[in-house]
Amino acid sequence: MDRRTFIRGSVLTLLTVPRLAEAQQAKTISRIGIILGGTLISRQSQLDAFRQAMRELGYSEGQNVVFEVRAPEGEEDARFAEFAIELVRLKVDVLVIQATRPILAAKQATTTIPIVMAPASDPVGAGLVTSLARPGGNITGVSLLTEELSGKRLQLLTEMVPGISRAAIIWNPASLSNPPELAREEAAARALRIELLKLEVREVDDLQQVFDNAVRARVGGLVILEDRFLVGLAQRITDLALTHRLPAIYSQTGFIEAGGLAVYAPDILHLVRRAATYVDKILKGAKPGDLPIEQPTKFELVINLKTAKALGLTIPQSLLLRADEVIQ
Repeated sequence: MDRRTFIRGSVLTLLTVPRLAEAQQAKTISRIGIILGGTLISRQSQLDAFRQAMRELGYSEGQNVVFEVRAPEGEEDARFAEFAIELVRLKVDVLVIQATRPILAAKQATTTIPIVMAPASDPVGAGLVTSLARPGGNITGVSLLTEELSGKRLQLLTEMVPGISRAAIIWNPASLSNPPELAREEAAARALRIELLKLEVREVDDLQQVFDNAVRARVGGLVILEDRFLVGLAQRITDLALTHRLPAIYSQTGFIEAGGLAVYAPDILHLVRRAATYVDKILKGAKPGDLPIEQPTKFELVINLKTAKALGLTIPQSLLLRADEVIQ
């Protein structure tokens, strides 16, 4: 080999090695698309929990993973289809999505990119998957729905308000998960021998009339079903419940933060962390359709004694002892 050939070969090697190194590095960085079910402010703790769980699984942001986060501007934002299409175009490796409607939007946008629910309310009822045990397709993850929740909030309401004979359920008929959940609550009411008044909230302006109807019917308390739209009205709902002196039990801790009386719900942060384990398995080669959907195993009962006092309600000691958190 002459000197000129040697130099040319050396230069080509020097140019090629960095490019190979860059290509190898690019291949090792996983891109995760995330669509939050609410505003970034309202879901920040859940996003932080997911990122922390990913770090514990060995993923370092900027080194071997990149997060593409999308969040609506308000709880009623309708840009989920736009978010899903945008993330599919970015060719993310996995989509991590909260709430049923954005998951449905992602399902329409792609049949190949794995989708991890983090969580969804009722995956089977909403038509996201055919089975919890064998989801098939490109969707898996965690669900909010479990038989343990069926009628449980209504039962807790009877313990908070002993002797209650009539209660109201506030629900959103436009919700994908509320109709089947309402049916279970009705069955629970029959078992508890409680007359159940069903109050529909389709838009913000319905709330005042709903509470007026509840007072007119002399209900002893309220159960508010799990729904993204209703969660967005948490402050308005809790204020009306206090104004009308109606004990109520809610479906998410956001209602407690808004001054609600009590919440019984799955531990959302635990479910979000569990979703990270699905992402890890998929990035390591597992097929989403082969991963059974996980149901909640951890629940939280939170009682606000300050609100109970304002309502003139004495919470039984036996119930306080079972609560995970009591706000003084």
